[in-house]
Amino acid sequence: MEPHVMNRELFEMVRTQVRLTEDQARRVKRIAAERRVSMATVIREGVDLLLRSAETIDAERADRAVSAAGRFRSGGGDGAEGHDRCLGEAYRG
Repeated sequence: MEPHVMNRELFEMVRTQVRLTEDQARRVKRIAAERRVSMATVIREGVDLLLRSAETIDAERADRAVSAAGRFRSGGGDGAEGHDRCLGEAYRG
């Protein structure tokens, strides 16, 4: 594994191979040249961006679910009492 320094922290790197389309390779190479970094750096930064985005989306979904809890009413008065019965019926089909 080769070390990679990012934000003053040392990370161990795992060597991997990826296959890019010709268009992806050309665009990554152009970005790398403009920024004077390696293609690998551009790809790693892209992966980091994707991972942060996925974490943000997961957190937003959880926040929306929590904020929705208790906001809707079925109209029935026995929701808590009938919960297990309704759940059992739903699983049995």
